[in-house]
Amino acid sequence: MIRVALAAAVRTLPRGAGLAYEPKFDGHRLVVVRTAEDVVLQARSGRIVTAAFPDLAAAARQLPAGTVLDGEVVVWRGGRTDFALVQRRAAATAARAAVLAQSLPASYAAFDVLELAGLDLRGRPYERRRTLLVDLLTPLGPPLQPVPMTTDPELAATWYETLPASGIEGLVVKRLDQTYPAGRRGWQKLRHTEVRDAAVVGYTGTPRRPLALVLVLPVGDETPLVSSPLTAALRADVAVAVAEAEAAGAAAGTPARAARGAAGAGPPGPGGATVTAIGLGEVPYRVLDPPLTAEVRCTSTRHPPPEVLRLRTEL
Repeated sequence: MIRVALAAAVRTLPRGAGLAYEPKFDGHRLVVVRTAEDVVLQARSGRIVTAAFPDLAAAARQLPAGTVLDGEVVVWRGGRTDFALVQRRAAATAARAAVLAQSLPASYAAFDVLELAGLDLRGRPYERRRTLLVDLLTPLGPPLQPVPMTTDPELAATWYETLPASGIEGLVVKRLDQTYPAGRRGWQKLRHTEVRDAAVVGYTGTPRRPLALVLVLPVGDETPLVSSPLTAALRADVAVAVAEAEAAGAAAGTPARAARGAAGAGPPGPGGATVTAIGLGEVPYRVLDPPLTAEVRCTSTRHPPPEVLRLRTEL
């Protein structure tokens, strides 16, 4: 598994000498690995998703063997990126993926090159890696493209104000002299949307088919909230996370967890574990102990319900 670099959230645009600014696309993080034999596509979690994106895999076969790229897969519709369509692509079966590749073609916004022709570049400065990335992808063209980059903070500020209409979430800021911070929050991100991490204290539905997450946001009165319905891709991710929690709980053999089953995940206990869901009233949910963490988008703490973007399985 290739550990990707992460970014820490900031509230204002960083300025200063030696900084680079890139648009932050609203898609799925994806590592492209071109081996001597074929192409492997890895999600940020480490899951292999090659079968879900046959169009990108085919394009990546043009890369030289021993190349590893870091970037974001997006789907464009009506001149803007559509996160829901990316989720749909990611959740597709192999048979369905071939059809969706024609109707909803994916694009790959590459923002780093980690290896090139077998040479590990992660210890090289970002400025050098950027040059190599552009030289590599420019002759190939879409769907593999380097993200735009500028060292001009005024142009970056203009991007920040104008690009959201195209589905751009914000900006990622990197130092030109920086090595690749694998597994660390060595970059900075400035977002437009109210995106934050929330504690996942439970879920509605069943372990194999979770429907929504029960969340506690880091602001407000810590009253649990029910998220909007999960996409098919997120249902699959949550089911995997719950199964892993079950395995961890069984291995730990702790009596309290064993009594509840599923590493603390279980059906409503005595007195009922319920939460108020908008439009549904009180609904039962299964408790997760310890909680998971999810990245959510919300405009307020109550209405509309928070939208789950992804599980933060790296935490």
